[in-house]
Order: sequence, then C-alpha cells, then structure tokens
Amino acid sequence: MPIHPPRFRVGSLLASVALVMGAGSLPGQTAPPPGFDAYVAQVLRTFSVPGVAVAIVKDGRVVLARGYGVRRLGDPTPVDAETRFGIASNTKLFTASSIAMLVEEGKLEWDAPVIRYLPSFAMYDPFVTRELTVRDLLVHRSGLGLGAGDLLWWPPTTYDRKEIVRRLRYIKPATSFRSAYAYDNVLYLVAGELIEAASGLRWEDFVRRRILQPVGMTHSDVYHSAAGRPGNVATPHAEVNDTVRPVTPFLSDNTNPAGGIVSGAADIAKWLIVQLDSGRVAGGAPLFQPASTRQLWREVTPEPIGDAPAGLPHLRPNFYGYALGLETRDYRGRFMLTHTGGLPGYVSRLAMIPELRLGVAVLTNQESGLAFNALVYRVLDHYLGAKAPDYVGIYGRLLQQYRTKLAGEASAAAAARDSSGGPSLPLARYAGTYRDQWYGDVAIAEENGGLVIRMTRTPSMVGDLVHWQHDTFVARWRDRELRADAYVTFALNPDGSIDQVKMAPTSPAVDFSFDFQDLLLRPVPK
Repeated sequence: MPIHPPRFRVGSLLASVALVMGAGSLPGQTAPPPGFDAYVAQVLRTFSVPGVAVAIVKDGRVVLARGYGVRRLGDPTPVDAETRFGIASNTKLFTASSIAMLVEEGKLEWDAPVIRYLPSFAMYDPFVTRELTVRDLLVHRSGLGLGAGDLLWWPPTTYDRKEIVRRLRYIKPATSFRSAYAYDNVLYLVAGELIEAASGLRWEDFVRRRILQPVGMTHSDVYHSAAGRPGNVATPHAEVNDTVRPVTPFLSDNTNPAGGIVSGAADIAKWLIVQLDSGRVAGGAPLFQPASTRQLWREVTPEPIGDAPAGLPHLRPNFYGYALGLETRDYRGRFMLTHTGGLPGYVSRLAMIPELRLGVAVLTNQESGLAFNALVYRVLDHYLGAKAPDYVGIYGRLLQQYRTKLAGEASAAAAARDSSGGPSLPLARYAGTYRDQWYGDVAIAEENGGLVIRMTRTPSMVGDLVHWQHDTFVARWRDRELRADAYVTFALNPDGSIDQVKMAPTSPAVDFSFDFQDLLLRPVPK
C-alpha cells in the first residue's frame, strides 16, 4: 500500500521494552546513536506521533528492538518491543520472498507467464495478458497507472479477492507494457492468488507457516483485521480536521498479500536479519538460498529521480529503482534496499545496507513519513560515520512549507471558482445510477433538497454533492476520516441528457489509492 502525505499534531513520548547489545559486544560499531532515546522523543513531539517501534540489526545480531511513546493518545500504556503495527506495503517483501521459495521448489518460474498458473487471469490488453510474467507482478511496470484499481479494495469494498483480480481486465493501461514505473497494489493480490495456486495454501497460511513460524515471528500476524483485535496493538492515528486522533483501522483482508502483516520491533528485527543473511534462520533450515536473494535485490524497473528536499542534498540518489518487494538506491555511496508502507494511521519504513550487514525499521502509529525518515537516516548516518544534519529541524520546516502550499492551492482554486450561476439542470436530472466498467455502480440520488452520492461497492463512501461551479460538484464524504473529497463533473449531451461523469481528487493531499481519476461513469438506463 502507498505512503500517505505527512500529517501533523502534538503527541507523546517515551520508552518501554528494549533488547540492546552492550557496547563492544560485537565487532565494529554496534551501539545505537548516542542520545538516541532523547532523539526519538524529540521526533515524536515535533511530528505529533503517539508511538513508534524501532529495530536495528547489525552483523546478524539485534542491536535495538524498542518501543517509544504510547499505543493510544490519552492512554499511558506504552509501546514495547512486541507491540504490533500495520506494516502495510512492507508486506510486499514477504510476498516476493514467498514466490522466491516456490521458484526454488520448481513450482513457479520468475519469467514464465502468469496465465500458465492462473489461466483465467486477464489484463485489458490481450498482449499484456499473454506476456505478463511472475516477475512482472512484483515490479510496477505493467502499464497500469499509479494506484490503478485501488478503489476495488480501498476503502473496504464488498468485492472479494478473486473478484478484484477478475476486474483487472477492465482497467485501461496508462502507458505501454514495461515502459514506465507506476506503483500498484492490485498485482500483488494476483501474486497472492499465484502463491495459492502453486502451493495449495492461501497466502495467509503460506506466509504464517513458511515464514513467520520458522523465523520465530511469534507476535506477528498476516491479517489486516488483526489490527482491530484486542491485545498489544498500537492504535492508528491521523490528522482529521486539523487534530491528530485515533482513526478506524483498515480491517479488510482482501489485500493481505499487498499489505496485511502486523508486526513489532522484535519480530521485524528477526526478519531483517534473515534478509541480510540470504535467507538463513538462526537454528533452522534457511528460508531460501543466496540465489533467491540476488533475485529479490536486483533492480528491475528504474524509477524517476527527483530533487532532494531542500537542505538535504545527500538524499538525492544516483540510481533508483524497484526490485522485488524492495526499492534499490544508493545512500552516501553505499547500496541500499528500502521500502515504505502506509495505511490509515500507520506508516513505516525499512532500510538495509548489505555491505554493512545493517538494517533498520521504524513503525509508527501516525501518518508522518517525515518522522520515520528522521529516525531512519539518523541511524544510517551513525553507522556510516557521517555527520547527521538536523533532520528534525529541516523536516519540520518542510512540513510547514507543505501546509502553506496546500493552503495556497486551496485558496487559488476557490478564487478561480465561478460561483455566479447554478448547475445547468434541475438537481433531479442528475440523479440516477452510473456505471464504471471496472469499479461498478455509483448511485446519485436527490434527498432533502440536495444530491447524495454512494459508491455502491464501498459502504463508507457516502457523501453530499455540494455544487462547485457549472456542472461540477464536490463529493464531501460523510466519513471525514477518509480525507478524500472529490470533484464530480457531469458532461451533457446536446439534448441536455447526461453523457458521462468523471471524478478527481480535490487536493494533492488525497492519497493516490483513491484513484477517482480512473473512473469513467456512464448512465445506466432506467
């Protein structure tokens, strides 16, 4: 799943359980950065993060697995080393590793077409259907647009996993096959179905039995829905109406292969060690062989390289790409593997520098990518012997600039709005059922003197249509935790009947998994 834009407000502090190796117990630099606990507390305060879990591994050993802050605002229960967070898209490495294990067993081939194993699978273009390989499922180069198809599962829909996969054949590509990078989640659902077809086990059972249990990740789970169960779980938080508060966890298990794992610092530390040691598991048989590690770590799809954030020029890589469930890039002259994850109220980041046998993970229960970056880069700089800049101060300024930019864009849009006239048609003429080929039906009804929109497959997406200008309305979703208001524009035929309806996010702050722009809604005859 995608990372959310940075969010903000004031949170809490401090620490609980730790697994810390004593200074000098390992060769080379092993201790965490000096003053690290105080630094984490500063990050939590600055970016309004209630709680965080941090794991650091070095040379095959756990240096740090510790919780900081609290599981829930208003509750003093601390985060500890076993507190579970939704790790979201950091699950993708588990899915890629599962496929690597099945390749080693001869049950799959990296470059065999998916239809060899899933004959009913289809994409929009028959050529892509025929040529798309097992490897292509994992590397974001299928031709789908950014986040395409995410509305089939996000927010939770009434579709099941198999129906989501079936509907991919109706999503038009944004680019030609293998010509461009565009992050997607839906093809990882296909990868989950592929694992089931090859192993006879559902993705959840395969990952639990073949990865979590052998690695000893006894406090982790493979279901999104586990975030809603009682126990040692961090409550997700996000900024809603300018205030950070607890939000409803994402509980649909349709997309577990793309982002379902919940885990904590102690367990993620074990996972990092396995990855850095080419699949070796302490006291047991290896999960996979070094040859699979080479596949997992090899860049397949180049990614565009943008400018570094102001004040942080060293963050601009010389190369940047996507491997299998991991991104590849350089950092201060070293090869680095990394990935982020984002769910409502949870964001996280993993980073590994294989040359140093160094891994770090930061899991949070608030949607601040700036917070996890400030922590990850501080740790990496320490072990690289580099002088760390003032990440907290620089990222804090960037956050304020981002807020100012969003406010300016909203003001400019409002100023450009033509509010002198009303819509072209009486409201009742806009009411009806509209159908998109891949999503399904959207219902618009006249109620209490206004229009109400319902995404019929997404129960939480009910909103009031507020007139914006001409034949454009704004869908203001009644569930304000969605933070995803959308323009809804009606195009008319010469006779005044409605030809089509298109949607688009009202703000760049709307998460790209709300892929409204990919919908093309046509009236369904009454």
